[in-house]
Amino acid sequence: MILLEGRKTAKDIKQEIAEEVSSFISGGGKKPHLAAILVGADGASETYVNAKVKACDNVGFDSTLIRLENKVSELELLLEIEKINNNDNIDGLIVQLPLPSHIDEMKVTQAIHPSKDVDGFHPENIGRMALNLPTYLPATPAGILELLLRYDVKTSGQHCVVVGRSHIVGSPISILLSKNNYPGNCTVTLTHSRTKNLDKITRSADILIVALGIPEFIKPEMVKDGVVIIDVGITRVESNKTKNGWKLLGDVAFEQLKNKCSFITPVPGGVGPMTIAMLLKNTLKSAKREVY
Repeated sequence: MILLEGRKTAKDIKQEIAEEVSSFISGGGKKPHLAAILVGADGASETYVNAKVKACDNVGFDSTLIRLENKVSELELLLEIEKINNNDNIDGLIVQLPLPSHIDEMKVTQAIHPSKDVDGFHPENIGRMALNLPTYLPATPAGILELLLRYDVKTSGQHCVVVGRSHIVGSPISILLSKNNYPGNCTVTLTHSRTKNLDKITRSADILIVALGIPEFIKPEMVKDGVVIIDVGITRVESNKTKNGWKLLGDVAFEQLKNKCSFITPVPGGVGPMTIAMLLKNTLKSAKREVY
């Protein structure tokens, strides 16, 4: 079994980005600038946003963090997005999800100008991705591709099963891995909550990508020997074995499964760090005007 170490790989990528930023600035370019909007005080969202801000500093980006109260109106949030859309000094904008229930997430996603949508969620960027046009790939699927590439995981002709059909991970990665390139050329099966005989399908997978948010959902009897597993899930659960009283679990029963796999991502330290690295990569693309 080979561990797909996202933390180490992301560190390498961030070093590459830092060198590219330095070269870009010395050649007359401006510092890339990422803005993030955080609504409310959700602990997990706070952790994710702070990690992104810290990563910006590490690679030589400028960053702006805008904090809004949980009760902020949808209109106020949309006006804040519009200000950033019109700010030529800012290259990328992310609005941390989830948002309070009174705010329409899709309306917010569509309000971000496609040229600053470094999360890669805007319908225009998703459409460009599907048509194989230059775009910002959604950060988590892009991170998965980068892991497969850097660990030289075989994808051509492989049966890839994706569990979970979200527009953030499941749907885009199913499109990307079916494309005629590397990583890609997979035969992809996209499964979801209505899929019948799911365990039979997962047992046929050469590559299994799981993005459900259900701790340790995938058990050893659901996979075949030699499978490649990409575990996107991360859930905080109570634990009496840790000082802080909780631990993080993926969607895969890692300890039970690791010896059946040829490759597997850990949780934490697998896909998560890669997502941030790809977000930085998209922001640098925006600063260099490589897409729009």
